[in-house]
Amino acid sequence: MKTLCQNRTSLPLTRRDMLKRAGTGFGALALHALLARESVAANTPPPSLARAKRVIFLFMHGGPSTVDLFDPKPLLERDAGKPLPFDGPRIVSHKTGNLLGSPWKFQRHGLSGAPISELLPHIGSIADDLCFIRSMRCTNSRHGGALLELHTGSDTFTRPSMGSWINYGLGSENDNLPGFITINPSGSHGGAGAWSSAFLPARFSGTRIGSDAGGMNIPFIRSPLGDEARQRKELEALSAFNVDHLAARGPDTELESRIASYELAFRMQREVPGVQDISNESEHIRKLYGADQEPTKSFAEQCMMARRFSEAGVRFVQVTHRYWDSHGNLRKDHTRLSAEMDKPVAGLISDLKQRGLLEDTLVLWGGEFGRTPTAQGNDGRDHHPHGFTMFLAGGGTKPGLQFGSTDDYGFYVRENPVHFHDLHATILHLLGIDHKQLTYRYAGRDFRLTDVHGEVVKGIIS
Repeated sequence: MKTLCQNRTSLPLTRRDMLKRAGTGFGALALHALLARESVAANTPPPSLARAKRVIFLFMHGGPSTVDLFDPKPLLERDAGKPLPFDGPRIVSHKTGNLLGSPWKFQRHGLSGAPISELLPHIGSIADDLCFIRSMRCTNSRHGGALLELHTGSDTFTRPSMGSWINYGLGSENDNLPGFITINPSGSHGGAGAWSSAFLPARFSGTRIGSDAGGMNIPFIRSPLGDEARQRKELEALSAFNVDHLAARGPDTELESRIASYELAFRMQREVPGVQDISNESEHIRKLYGADQEPTKSFAEQCMMARRFSEAGVRFVQVTHRYWDSHGNLRKDHTRLSAEMDKPVAGLISDLKQRGLLEDTLVLWGGEFGRTPTAQGNDGRDHHPHGFTMFLAGGGTKPGLQFGSTDDYGFYVRENPVHFHDLHATILHLLGIDHKQLTYRYAGRDFRLTDVHGEVVKGIIS
């Protein structure tokens, strides 16, 4: 097997070879296929090692309060209104007061007995399909830093996003679609850094759906020419000029990516509208996700779109639901947000399962941190990176598992701590990639998603 620490900043082609490829009718197609498959061939591990083929990341932007959703604490209820009985962290986002009990009741679900809030009855109904990590932690207590830490592995430096690393490592399963799509992404708190390829070649960046210009469509996805044959000729001419320029000036990853992106965009105009069109989904499926009613309709349609893109061969799809930052109005905001999110998430996982896709599709749910067991004001909780819950489903994880724990008040991790670096290492492992081997040489050193950290969480792998 080839090592994955290769720097693909040049193409193994002579100028004559490049011009020969670009000089015929489908030269651009050949060049793009070369660029994409060269990455995939070098990075793809033996198929027998991979438990998952693709990832759907359901990102809860703002930080949901997992002590109110998945991690009940009887002592927190008993001692509500009292001070925290041990020292809190020295550095905090905002000052908080005494302990705040959850306003909601919990119920155990399924054979696994997973405790889930009354706010999430639909997620409760699929509890036995879920793998809860109740001992998550991260380093940063601010939205921007924590969001980037979750998405890129670094809260300080510009680094490629998780989706870009996976796209770089495995490529798309469908030559007509990008390997990484982000739906309804946040424009704040890290912004494009959450789906950027940074110093990886630009073709591994996420394709954004949900911009102001395009609504829930990729901007300009329909050809303005309305004439495919004419557009094909224009693209061939443009590619020939670009390839000639590339051959004359030498290796240039930005130009290589631009050539590849023009060709991919042309093929996307053929395929994406059909994949995005959820109007042909059956009434049964629409009801399963909650796309037939409010308040679930918008997020349900995004989750349906995520399933369709994954089914069509997109390697990494992210869907963002926001905004969970409940410094005040915890009761009102978490009630509303849970109602929007609960049924679509349960519907997506159930739909993947009944289609036979959950087995090799890894679903990840979570925010950039949790929220404090102590109160901010009378009805709020602050950012909390020291102990919170995320869950996974499918893709080789153990269903019905509750892994790790926090202390009796839900403040600090008590058992089996899992940092974002460990989560990243585990996701790559499930995709068949050794996180220590998926590297890219830049500025004189080899970089990776987990940098110098990360251990695979073997306890959650089936």
